Amino acid sequence: MRVYVNASPVDVPAGSTALDAVRRWNAAAADAVAAGDRMLTDSRGLPAASHSPAFAGAIFRVVAVRARADDESSL
Repeated sequence: MRVYVNASPVDVPAGSTALDAVRRWNAAAADAVAAGDRMLTDSRGLPAASHSPAFAGAIFRVVAVRARADDESSL
């Protein structure tokens, strides 16, 4: 099935997760998501879990992880 990662079309088998789709698009980006250095959002910019099921036409974006306010106070 066809999904989109950062505006690039990616074909993944049925039963794939969002992280599987990212890995098919870019293995280094998938590793960064798995490590928590990057995160996934859906087409609306809302956070998407890496284990969420991919579906035909799904749109995922790999984005930077923002520091939380309480994390910034320790800088």
